[in-house]
Amino acid sequence: MPLRQFCKNILLRFRSYLDRDGGKKWLLQFYLGILIFSLFNIITITEFPLFKGSFAKFKNLPAVAQSSPSSQQLMQQGREFFQAEQFSQAATVWQQAASVLKTSEDRLNEALALNYLSLAYQQLEQWQEATEAISSSLAILQTNENRDTGTEELSILAQALNTQGHLQLALGKPEEALAAWQEAAATYSQISDTEGAIGSQINQAQAMQALGLYRRARKTLEQVEVSLQNQPNSLIKATGLRSLGNALRVSGDLEKSRNLLQQSLKVSQQLDSNLAISAAQLSLGNTARAIAQRAIVLKNTEAEKTEIQAALDAYQTAAEISTSSKLRLQAQLNQFSLLAGSQRFSEAESLLPAIQLQIEQLPASRRSVYARINLAYSLLSFVNNREKLTNNNQTQITDVANVLAIAVQQSKTLKDNRAESYALGSLGELYELSKQSQEAQNLTQQALVLAQAMNASDIAYRWQWQLGRLLKERGEKKEAIAAYSVAVETLQSLRSDLVAINRDNPDVQFSFRESVEPVYRELVDLLVTAEDESSQENLRQARQVIESLQLAELDNFFQEACLDAKPVQIDQVDAGAAVIYPIILKDRLAVILALPQSSLRLYSTLKPQQEIESIVNELQQDIGRLAANNQQVLQSSQQVYDWLIRPVEAELKQSNAQTLVFVLDGLLRNVPMGALHDGQQYLIEKYSIAVTPGLQLLPPQPLAREELEVLTAGISEERQGFSKLPNVERELQQINDKVPSRILLNQEFTNSNLQKEIKLSPFPVVHIATHGQFSSQSEQTFVLSWDGVINVKDLDSLLRGKEEDLSRPIELLVFSACETAEGDSRAALGLAGIAVRAGARSTLATLWRVSDNSTATLMVRFYEELAKESSITKAEALRRAQLSLLQERRYRIPYFWAPYVLVGNWR
Repeated sequence: MPLRQFCKNILLRFRSYLDRDGGKKWLLQFYLGILIFSLFNIITITEFPLFKGSFAKFKNLPAVAQSSPSSQQLMQQGREFFQAEQFSQAATVWQQAASVLKTSEDRLNEALALNYLSLAYQQLEQWQEATEAISSSLAILQTNENRDTGTEELSILAQALNTQGHLQLALGKPEEALAAWQEAAATYSQISDTEGAIGSQINQAQAMQALGLYRRARKTLEQVEVSLQNQPNSLIKATGLRSLGNALRVSGDLEKSRNLLQQSLKVSQQLDSNLAISAAQLSLGNTARAIAQRAIVLKNTEAEKTEIQAALDAYQTAAEISTSSKLRLQAQLNQFSLLAGSQRFSEAESLLPAIQLQIEQLPASRRSVYARINLAYSLLSFVNNREKLTNNNQTQITDVANVLAIAVQQSKTLKDNRAESYALGSLGELYELSKQSQEAQNLTQQALVLAQAMNASDIAYRWQWQLGRLLKERGEKKEAIAAYSVAVETLQSLRSDLVAINRDNPDVQFSFRESVEPVYRELVDLLVTAEDESSQENLRQARQVIESLQLAELDNFFQEACLDAKPVQIDQVDAGAAVIYPIILKDRLAVILALPQSSLRLYSTLKPQQEIESIVNELQQDIGRLAANNQQVLQSSQQVYDWLIRPVEAELKQSNAQTLVFVLDGLLRNVPMGALHDGQQYLIEKYSIAVTPGLQLLPPQPLAREELEVLTAGISEERQGFSKLPNVERELQQINDKVPSRILLNQEFTNSNLQKEIKLSPFPVVHIATHGQFSSQSEQTFVLSWDGVINVKDLDSLLRGKEEDLSRPIELLVFSACETAEGDSRAALGLAGIAVRAGARSTLATLWRVSDNSTATLMVRFYEELAKESSITKAEALRRAQLSLLQERRYRIPYFWAPYVLVGNWR
């Protein structure tokens, strides 16, 4: 269908819809966070691929065999045109040079001219001509008589392979690009060209990013960083530092990302390269934006404002000084979306005409397709945030349909399946939200077929999810469950590179909540609201999905799939325990109860999610404050008890369950379950309590209980800006009085000493009494040692050692005086993270830091109970210690005894 007619059809449908109901309803339902940054920022992957002999090292080409004066002159003239970004003239001149060299049978220089010619055609986005030129160049270089030749020939071959890789990536063939760049790196290494090899490694990382292999890309770039630090300032170094900074932003290490990007900027400024400076500023803007998003989650308004302004300033600078129209457009689009999201509407509106003009001038390319999709989502965000639909807004909405229609048609013309899949799926979403279900489904299925044909799981799951939503909306629940189930399976297959689904999203850690978490939750919602909602098959699947979500959250927390999970039944773990799975859905709190030797039981409370979370948040805020109204705490805790426990009180009593194990969801993780109240008693007075991210993460059989020996470590003095903990010394000494211990106090508590003691004599119990914090971000989850902080990601190597036999993990790891990050609604995710990363079978920690006097008292009593009898479970020992505090008048309120949480295996 001609483009004009295709767009006309789209516009007619949307105008009809707008006339019908004004369009506001579907706008309010729009999933703006899902694709708005991820789609557009894919462009950064191909923005500046690095080739020695082109962008980075064009002035320093290797010496080649002498050619005729006329051809040498043409080659040099082409270089000058290229460096001036006069690509059409460069192509013309290099085509002439190649013809001259072919006539004179100067095959080596002909191959070099054809290599340059391909680069010029790529800049002009003349892909067929670029392909023919580089294919001809490589055909000359890879003939038998030229295979094992000298340094100059191999250097030209390596350049040509880099050029080929860039072309293949631009054409949507990242696997082939990666192979070409790997061969280029090997060729550079063969001639001991370190700089060329570094450039090719950076290119490989970009191809890995395009494939969604972010962990592999990061490892590659970390190796590059070591090499770069020993290199003099160059565009290679600036680009390498920038690429690594971008990869670290994607993985959530925002501070290090900013540090490396600032280094890249400094190198670029010293080289006086506006192109490299603007690229560094663009990346710095994206990192500042990510830090601002983190500040929003942590409710740090001042930091949020500061970082948003820093991002806008960086985008503005990038756009102003860039010599690349493509980079300028990227910076302005990012600036526009941030201004719109920050409700700075007049500033956003002033940018729009320039952006629209630039996009219209773009030749058909993947960049053009993605830029149009990004503009479409940004415009909808702009309209939605203004919360009014004037006639002009309606015109903008109509424009969105036109923009996406052109994106679809361009991607078809380009035969770019990835771009076409994104464009079709995005247009399908637009139809979905306009309630044109059948057309939405047709477009979604087309997008899905393309994604699956490429094995592009990172986009296939989106369209499987979208298809599920469409089927659900039409009331076809069985088919919707099937579509959602496939989406979850696809996400499971992405575990090794889960970050791939975030792409270069500035909100890396929390985009998971918008683009992944809803898939799991909506599937659970379908399963527990289906006509046969109570069927054991549905409930088993729902339970499995809940556990899979927990696992996915931990993968996202670490930004790597570091956890081995195997399905386990409660009977295999503990015949005297009941497992309770609550999950917060949009209109209800659904709870599944699993008892040994029993069918699963579903019960729900029909309340809006906002109301449920408000009550849970109120309880979490009040219970952790000494000055809180205890009557209010009791009231809130009784409300949560009524949701989670009261409907199954009889079943729990009849089962003779001794331990309640909670697989908690969302805000519920920040609430101590033992403090729930039935009106007469706290839950801890009736049951031992434990928390686990899921039975999948537990070994089914307990280790044999050894004679209790404890390695204790703590800091009582003021250190690194943290206050004194005067009772820590008493705590460690009293533990030593109860059980055999090795004490590392203050100066002795260093990272190396801790690891040394564990290696010398593996202790079943490690007790750490020091400041620490649990956060929803791994880089902010740590414990304090005398010589620094121990980050959650370093715990496994520190506590177990790489050479140590991992078949004997720590039985119990205790963190005393730690707390959840203030204001972080998902901070307890860090508690689960620190539990599994440490390699311990069980972890005991606190949700908030109470007085170190009561903590010392509880910890000593906990060890007393553990030492009494080898058959006592850790959960029961903790329960008895908590009850002993509860029975003391001065510690009666939950603030003192409730924050202690046992995570992991409770036996």
